[in-house]
Amino acid sequence: MEMIKSLQQGIRYMENHLLDPITYQDVAKHLHLSNYHFHKTFSLVTGLTVGEYLRNRRLSLAGEELAMSTEKVLNVALKYGYETPESFTKAFTRFHGVSPRVLRDTGGELKQFNPLLIKISIEGGRAMDYRLEKREGFQLLTKVREFSNDNSFETDNNEIAKFWEESQQDGTFKTLHQNSLKGDMYGVCGPIAKESDRFRYGIGVLGGSKEVPAGFEIWEVEPTLWAVFKCIGEDPGCIGKTWERIFKEFLPGSEYQMLEQTDFELYSDDLDEGCFCEIWIPVEKK
Repeated sequence: MEMIKSLQQGIRYMENHLLDPITYQDVAKHLHLSNYHFHKTFSLVTGLTVGEYLRNRRLSLAGEELAMSTEKVLNVALKYGYETPESFTKAFTRFHGVSPRVLRDTGGELKQFNPLLIKISIEGGRAMDYRLEKREGFQLLTKVREFSNDNSFETDNNEIAKFWEESQQDGTFKTLHQNSLKGDMYGVCGPIAKESDRFRYGIGVLGGSKEVPAGFEIWEVEPTLWAVFKCIGEDPGCIGKTWERIFKEFLPGSEYQMLEQTDFELYSDDLDEGCFCEIWIPVEKK
């Protein structure tokens, strides 16, 4: 429930500062969370990025104001954070389906976007299967790339999938397998720093060589307790669905909370049939 409370506090903060030029970094700082962890949690629980939420709320209020007052379009645009009438008109029209001036001159239906209220709902009596596993710290030989928090958790973002495709084609997989203790592959993810607007993602293996090939690095995974979830499906789409259930079902309702450490996907031939991969998240009791 603490996660839900934090998100609701974040929403209240955003509502109180809709006319200020705030970003998800400001909200994360207010909640004393890392930028990465807050942005990922908010996006997976609500289905929106913080930027989308702020934009939708501001455009909703701007539409109401234009419909119910005689305020100039330019003044409303500036009030809700748009530097030019052109950028405001483009965003407003995309959101409401009618331009600000047409709305002012002839009226029209407005799209309303109300403040979010996050609640836990149990649907269909489904239980989310998982296991707890303690594991000592370990090292992975990885090819690492940095990604921006801003759009990485949008539903149509495929930058990490492209990273895997490129790694398969450019010889990265071959180098990893040549230096691997085991055939398992890992997709490891973690924040760079609490205030960073970027995070690191690595494709790696349990290294069997002391010499690190050029362009690769060692990723240290700390010892901890892990909650492990199976991604059931035949394609990568099951990963996003499993992450969504972790944040919407497991974390709010369990006695565990996720730590701000490395999490990873494990790809192994030893997994059950029908299991695309496993997601491992570091946890502790609340």
